[in-house]
Amino acid sequence: MKNNLCFTLNAHLPFVRHPEYPKFLEEDWFFEAVNESYLPLLRMFYKLRDEKVDFHLAFSISPTLCSMLRDKLLLERLQAYLESRLELGEKEINRLRSNPQMLSIAKMYVDNINKNCYFLNETCKGDILSAFNKLCDEGYLELITTAATHAYLPIYKDNPVAVNAQIETGVMQHSRIFTHSPDGFWLPANGYYPGLEDLLKRHNIKWTALASHSFFLSEDEPKMGNYAPVRCPNGVYCFARDYYLTSLVWSAKEGYPSDPCYREFYRDIGYDLPIDYIRPYIHEPDVRVFTGFKYWAVTGMTADKQIYNPQAAKFKASEHARNFLYNVRSCGRNLEGLLNQDPVYTVSFDAELFGHFWYEGVSWLEYVIRYASEKESNIRLITPSMYIAEGHKVQTLRPAFSSWGDGGFSQALVDNSTNAEYVPHVLEAMTRMTDLVKRYPDQKSLKQRFLNQAAREALLLMASDWLLLMHNRSNGSYAKNRIEGHLQNLYLVYENMFRNAVNTEWLVKAEERNNIFPDIDYNIFNPDHLKDVSPVYTTDYTK
Repeated sequence: MKNNLCFTLNAHLPFVRHPEYPKFLEEDWFFEAVNESYLPLLRMFYKLRDEKVDFHLAFSISPTLCSMLRDKLLLERLQAYLESRLELGEKEINRLRSNPQMLSIAKMYVDNINKNCYFLNETCKGDILSAFNKLCDEGYLELITTAATHAYLPIYKDNPVAVNAQIETGVMQHSRIFTHSPDGFWLPANGYYPGLEDLLKRHNIKWTALASHSFFLSEDEPKMGNYAPVRCPNGVYCFARDYYLTSLVWSAKEGYPSDPCYREFYRDIGYDLPIDYIRPYIHEPDVRVFTGFKYWAVTGMTADKQIYNPQAAKFKASEHARNFLYNVRSCGRNLEGLLNQDPVYTVSFDAELFGHFWYEGVSWLEYVIRYASEKESNIRLITPSMYIAEGHKVQTLRPAFSSWGDGGFSQALVDNSTNAEYVPHVLEAMTRMTDLVKRYPDQKSLKQRFLNQAAREALLLMASDWLLLMHNRSNGSYAKNRIEGHLQNLYLVYENMFRNAVNTEWLVKAEERNNIFPDIDYNIFNPDHLKDVSPVYTTDYTK
């Protein structure tokens, strides 16, 4: 029995771009993810390719992240960020001359940043997306898309126009950037509700990934459990995320990243060192932030941390990679005689876990790929489209509502204690947006630009990030400001159009600030395009 292992990584960041400020705190999310996750992952993939190691993964890059990776202003600020971190690194090397153990770590960080800069400017020529596209063209990565602004789609189940706008924009933006149109679609938070597959199929999506309980709560018995994909009645394939194998990595308490040997994420010199020393590398007025320079190991649930040992951590990553593949093979042995075909294990993660949150995660993934490629591994790395193309017989099944969020459904996105008050306003705004399009279809010139900007504001308003930030009580005030700001912008267009007016001054500033999706057509919110789709659900899937 051959074990088919299907990795899917989802690279996503909310659209954060503030040209009105010389520096903006939340833009650091983008700089950190590029420096600590995306570039290290790309460097690792290219190294494996150059060494002719065979591997295949699915990789979702969200439309918001794509927009940021192509934005001239953000790329200029990224270069400035990398230069400032190199400057800080040299400063750290001087500070730690008498501490050989920490000095070697500081030199490691400087070396990694220099390698990232070289890869970004020389290998990629400043275009990270083209580097991903090349790996896709060569068959190593299957690039897929997701909802335009990573909206959690079950919230909008009663408004198929809004859901379709998210899907259509995601597919169109992907097709404009990459060589191949996407066959797969990443559902944000794996959020699925019955009937969603009909909207996916309208845009030629062939597969998506779901939480495993979507199969087990189905009215149809999953004959292969979650060890094989199923086909919805309309033909869209669904791959169930393997909860056990995923938890080996994902679990905060028991997953590999919690090992005492690994680097501690939260201990950073941006918080540890005197403010006078660190001031040039944080935000005004003296707002401490992560700098990426961290010298301590996880150690345990204690403030008394041990100094990080990169060599020991790398060895541990190798051990954990072996352990992960051992568990894959163990599952295969346990399934012998129970299945009539080779099992498929689908494991899905946020890409930012690798390198950013789990510093050794990139090394771990490289080891997994290398060890899986060994002849005796009995493990084959595949993508969903590869599996579909092989023509395996699959069961037809009607998946149930599910997500990978806390509790398995929508608790984190519709939390009465933190963010529920905003959800009705967002839903009403979607109704207003469709009303605008119905009243003013096919406008030209200035009014067309005005309505196109309203569509951008509507899509940005739907982003799941704002609700999650409030739920997690992380940057909650910024998230609230974003929701309220997009609501105000959408209603400004709504009220002006009813007065047959265009606020030109506002429009120019809004187009500069929220310049996402330059080719958008506001008519994607036209309900006439979906007359054949109607909500038929009897259960409130947002609860």
